[in-house]
Amino acid sequence: MSEDKTLSRTAGATVVTLVAVACAAGLADALRRRRERTRARTPDHSGPPAPRHTPHSTPAIPRQRRTGPHVEAVPLTDAERDAFAVLVRRFGEGG
Repeated sequence: MSEDKTLSRTAGATVVTLVAVACAAGLADALRRRRERTRARTPDHSGPPAPRHTPHSTPAIPRQRRTGPHVEAVPLTDAERDAFAVLVRRFGEGG
């Protein structure tokens, strides 16, 4: 195997290893901070469990509606209904 291929494979493996170590360290730190925050709220572990999420005062994304918008209906005249039927037929024919 040539020297340049060996060097690039070694460098690639080193980068992947460093990224994996950094991710593991970040995950461990996040878990440690969460554990400390939970213990700080309930020091003797006899109280209610700490909330998992505290809602912000201003949400970044507005809450979704639980129901859809109100249905609006407009009565059509006979001429409008006929024109709509012609339009639908034209779209169905591909023209």
